[in-house]
Order: sequence, then C-alpha cells, then structure tokens
Amino acid sequence: MEAQAQGLLETEPLQGRDEDTVARADLSSMLSEEEREELKAELVQLEDEITTLRQVLSAKERHLVEIKQKLGMNLMNELKQNFSRSWHDVQTTTAYKKTHETLSHAGQKATAAFSNVGTAISKKFGDMRNSPTFKSFEERVETTVTSLKTKVGGANHGGGSFEEVLSSTAHASAQSSGGGPRRAEEEELQC
Repeated sequence: MEAQAQGLLETEPLQGRDEDTVARADLSSMLSEEEREELKAELVQLEDEITTLRQVLSAKERHLVEIKQKLGMNLMNELKQNFSRSWHDVQTTTAYKKTHETLSHAGQKATAAFSNVGTAISKKFGDMRNSPTFKSFEERVETTVTSLKTKVGGANHGGGSFEEVLSSTAHASAQSSGGGPRRAEEEELQC
C-alpha cells in the first residue's frame, strides 16, 4: 500500500511519451468504435480542407501579385504608402499634437528672446558710441589718419621716406597726448 501511495504522490513531471499514452488510454476507453471511425473520417476531411484552402490562398496571392504588377505597384510604392499612412496616423495622435504645440511655442519664445538680445546689444553699442570716451578715441584716430594722409601726401612730393613720416606722426601724436618730446624719442627708438 505504501508503494501505491508513493507512486501516486510522485512529483516528477510526466514525459511527452507518457502523456500521449495517458491521453490515448483515457480517450480509448471512453470512445466507442463508431465514434473513433467518425473522428478519423472528420480528421481526414479537415486535412483535405486545409490542403484545399492552402491551394486557394496560394492562387489568390499569385493573382494579387499579377494585379499589382499590372497597376505598376511594386514593393517600394507599397512601402511609401504604408509609411505615409503610418506618418498620418502618428500626426493625428494627441501626443504628437501636444508635442508639436509645445515645441512651436518654445520656438516662438526662443525667437523672441534672441530678438530681445539683439536689440539690447545694438542699444549697448549705440550707447558706447555716444560715450565721451569713444568720441575722444574717435577724434584721436581721425587726427592721426588726417596727419598721416598729410605727411604721406607731402612725402611723395618732398622726397621723405616712410619711416620719417611715421616718426613725425608719432611725434605729433605724442605731443597732442601730452607725452612731450621725451615720449616721441622713445617711440622713434621703438620704430
């Protein structure tokens, strides 16, 4: 009795062959000979129907390919159509619409911010240009350029060298800035 109880309490899974044996034993004992013959006939009929359906499906697939070829449709066109359809489906989703609106709004804000920065920079340059320091610097540059033009124009006629013109311009610039003759001499030595 212990051996029978132990056999019933086995925890190992049944193997595939054992499962088939158990299934056949259970069904065989419950089915009559007539029912078995009917099931066999039904099985043969289902297999025949499946074979017929496969043949019909294959014929329809060939016909489909022929029609597509006649219409000029190929794999690439189908892929394009599928992609277009999928892209349209994506664009109509709520998530896409919200993301598009958010990015559009962010782009508008960024454009406005860049515009404000550009305006601020332009204003700062304008303020700087109107400052007394810049005007003083601008006047000095104009004076130096005018002086150089005069000297170079005079040098062509007077026979002076380019170094002499630079030296005399530096001397004039040093005197106008309050450096005196000593500064002019230092500048001449540097040249």
